[in-house]
Amino acid sequence: MAGFSTNAIHAGQEPDPTTGSVIPPIYATSTYVQDGVGGARGGYEYARTSNPTRTALQTCMATLEGARHGLAFGSGMGATDVLLRELLRPGDHLVLPHDAYGGTFRLVDKLLAGWGVEHTAVDLADLDALRAALRPGQTRLVWCETPTNPLLGIADIAAVAAVSRAAGARLIVDNTFASPYLQNPLALGADVVLHSTTKYVGGHSDVIGGVLVTDDSQLAEKLTFAQNAVGAVPGPFDAWLTLRGVKTLAVRMERHCDNAERLVAALVGHPAVERVLYPGLPEHPGHEVAAKQMRRFGGMVSIVLRDEQSALELCARTKLFTLAESLGGVESLIEHPGRMTHMSVVGSALEVPAELVRLSVGIEDADDLIDDLLSALDGLAV
Repeated sequence: MAGFSTNAIHAGQEPDPTTGSVIPPIYATSTYVQDGVGGARGGYEYARTSNPTRTALQTCMATLEGARHGLAFGSGMGATDVLLRELLRPGDHLVLPHDAYGGTFRLVDKLLAGWGVEHTAVDLADLDALRAALRPGQTRLVWCETPTNPLLGIADIAAVAAVSRAAGARLIVDNTFASPYLQNPLALGADVVLHSTTKYVGGHSDVIGGVLVTDDSQLAEKLTFAQNAVGAVPGPFDAWLTLRGVKTLAVRMERHCDNAERLVAALVGHPAVERVLYPGLPEHPGHEVAAKQMRRFGGMVSIVLRDEQSALELCARTKLFTLAESLGGVESLIEHPGRMTHMSVVGSALEVPAELVRLSVGIEDADDLIDDLLSALDGLAV
């Protein structure tokens, strides 16, 4: 069985049989010639339904997650919407993490709630809280992020899967923060894995996309029908860019993790920093679980400062850490979740601390990143 990097470079990406091109072509077409009525070549008849470049991406992502089926979408939220609307009906109930990504919460709270879907937010690290939140005969899904965005909480995927299965609910894992290189939820009992490929998978902040992977053939058939019916698919150039990013995912993730670990070591004990949130720290409540189910601890770090003003000032002071939303690119980013990516949870039970700053640690020289952040923090120290 091939290793991760080999699959990232080769799975679904055979050289073009016509020209010998090592890199799969961008099939920039909306339709395909048919050999007679109903005689689609290779099953390709209309590009919303299927496209060879997209097929290559779907095959590669499924392989990297150890799955039989992969489906690519125009964004992570597009994938989320299709999945939730396919698996939920009015009157159904789902469980969310108590610090779920703001976009996921917005979709559930503002759109699906109007459709009659109910939800409960709980700390999925607390299995008793999860059991208490489940409603027999009504809870259809448990939606899990681990690590979570932005508090970097850790859930035990195998344990959550067992509890969910016992209640008759499917487990969906948003694996965006870990990437398939660091964590494979299907092997731990998840039913479906989601990625915003905009982040670590694409890795270069130049493409938007999402992917669903599953081993459930019946579910994959339903999702494929919905993918075509809804049409929230990536264009061939987006699929090609994402594939280009996938090829270097393993080496990038190693550097992200290296840099994050060095940065965390420099931040712990700094007088301007109240707390560092990183699952690689032994004192992190999810450290042992993360060490068990992840290859390494990732490139995302959050820090808690004295107050909101300090958090806002830090975001304004850094130079290499660019103030911007998103994450997982080669460049380091800094943001204030409460006023940026998680504005949609303000006033809800999922509201994030105002004094929180989230860091997406890039692959620049670690010494430069440390100098940049410490210089910005030194101006905030008492």
